[in-house]
Amino acid sequence: MISDVVDWLSCPHCATALIVEGSPGMRLVCEEGHVFDVARHGYVSLLAGGGAAGTADTAEMVAERAAFLGAGHYDGIAELVAGVAAVAVDGASVAPDESCVLDLGAGTGYYLARVLDAVDQPGIALDISKHAARLAARAHPRIGAVVADAWAGLPVRGRAASVVLNVFAPRNPREMRRVLHPGGRAVVVVPEPDHLRELIEEYGLMAVDDRKPERLREQFADRFTVESEHTCRATLALSATEVAQVVGMGPNAWHERAGEVRSGGAVTVAVRAYVLSPI
Repeated sequence: MISDVVDWLSCPHCATALIVEGSPGMRLVCEEGHVFDVARHGYVSLLAGGGAAGTADTAEMVAERAAFLGAGHYDGIAELVAGVAAVAVDGASVAPDESCVLDLGAGTGYYLARVLDAVDQPGIALDISKHAARLAARAHPRIGAVVADAWAGLPVRGRAASVVLNVFAPRNPREMRRVLHPGGRAVVVVPEPDHLRELIEEYGLMAVDDRKPERLREQFADRFTVESEHTCRATLALSATEVAQVVGMGPNAWHERAGEVRSGGAVTVAVRAYVLSPI
């Protein structure tokens, strides 16, 4: 719930602390008087101005993702993320009640919920899509869902997070370093070059750059060092409906590729998780 994470949030306009007010409806108010109503679905929008809302996942994309993830196809990835995040929390030099788990680009809250099952901390699910935030707000009792732009200054106070998650999402190293406690860790998950290889070949989907590992290290080099790497690989047997879901839940949905799906089949899942320690 928002009230569980408000201590780690900050006003997107003036960066001051937020408090919860309960009348006439729940809302967050900052020291300078900026007010943010909590939606009836349980999330709060802390977008400064319009943000980059035009890039947000649509209701259709979020529905496809919820259906695909709900069927358990990416359970292996979720187990990997939860495992490395739990180790990071255990090793963080910060008391659990003095920090949170922050998921940047959280989507439906699927991965964050699995992490919170493994650690006794509250979690902030941050995504620019209000449709995703609606689901994330209900994904776990200790999740507070926030609509915000990961490319902009995050409405999160400095050193708030024992772990920052970033799973298949935009990466903002400067802000990730600012909100991460010095004793915490960032967990960044990216696809391997052969992730969804069969669908890339069949439907002309966007391919993963072979230089992605090198570029990721370069992107974080000034603020983080790679502490460890972990991989998850599997072969899924998907129906035509499930193939359309996995195509329609990601960036390929903008190119209307899901409508081209003709059949199901074997699909490769291959991702790499980087555990980053702050410099």
